[in-house]
Formats: sequence, structure tokens, C-alpha cells
Amino acid sequence: MRTMPGNGVPAPALLAMPPFEAGARQGRLRQYQLQLIERVQAARSGALAARKELGVTLAGRCCLLDLTQLGEIVIPTGVQIQGVPLAQDWYLGLAAMRGRLTAIIDLARYMGEAACAAGSDSRIITFSPRLGMNCALLVERVLGLRQQRGMQAMPSQNAPPWAAQTLRDSEGQQWLRLDLAQLAQSARFLDAGFAGAATRKDDH
Repeated sequence: MRTMPGNGVPAPALLAMPPFEAGARQGRLRQYQLQLIERVQAARSGALAARKELGVTLAGRCCLLDLTQLGEIVIPTGVQIQGVPLAQDWYLGLAAMRGRLTAIIDLARYMGEAACAAGSDSRIITFSPRLGMNCALLVERVLGLRQQRGMQAMPSQNAPPWAAQTLRDSEGQQWLRLDLAQLAQSARFLDAGFAGAATRKDDH
């Protein structure tokens, strides 16, 4: 398994696999990605009314992302991430995506959890252009669309505004709903440099 340049984060790779099998697997991954993107785009138009959101896992925790705040879902294979000196450990670096330099963030690490273990199930999810930030999140797994309707709100304590809502579905699974628009305005999130400096708390 190879690592992403400059940060030591492992990147998915096809090792010791015949060319035919490797090509077939890549083809299936691309097909899955296209199907998921199509479902996300189809649901986005009615997302506000139906409250459909994208479920992902971060450090083993189930989280919900607002579809209207998302751009693309990208398979990390082949994405070259260039590390940035003195950056925080959650700032993995920059990658050229669709001709634009995009900051890649390990949101699990930003939240104080273990670094995201990049693997065959991990994905890079870009921010919507309307958020005004060329940024993307590395997540462990995409769980597909989830219906917020019917979920019950649970109390959250000492949580920043962008991660202040916890929900529980009918099966008892807890979900942390993340607001990327508020995250993008957080002073700590905007200050990714100087890993040795004291960490500032999120704005409230």
C-alpha cells in the first residue's frame, strides 16, 4: 500500500493483481461512484423538503451531511495529495481536482479522533461551490442516503455549532449531523497552519 505524498497517509492501491482483474475492479468502482453521484444529484433537488442526507462514517461514528452542501464524491485511487509544511495534522494537503487545487481534510482527526484509515471504502467528498471554499473531506465510508424524517433529536453538550445536532433513527442508531457551512466559517478550521501552535476552540 502506498502513501499520500508528504503526509504518510496510506492511499488505496491495487497490489499484486492481474491487469484484467485490476481493470475490472476499477470499472466497478467507477460505476458505483457514478450511480451514487446520480442518486445524490437526483435527491438534492428535493433534499430540503424530504430532509434526505448523505450518511458517512468518521472514526467509526455515523454522521449525516446535508446534500445541498456537497459537491462530488470521489474515489481516492489516483488522487495525489501534496502535503503542506507546518500544517495541522488534520490538513492532509492539496490535490488537483477538476483543474482546481482543493484542500483535503481528515475531519475525524479534526474532531479529535483517530486519523481516517484510507482504504478501498474511503471516499473524498468535495464541498459545494456555494460554500465558497475549495475543500474536501476524507471519510472512511459512504453509507448512502438517509431520511431525516422520523429521527429523534438527542441532547448534545459542549459541541461546536457545526456538530451540535445528534439524532437517533428508528433502529436506535445515533447520527451526528454536520453543518459544513458553519464548519467553513470556524476560525480553527480556517487556520490550518502551524501545527505546533496552540489549538484554538471553534467559534460559538
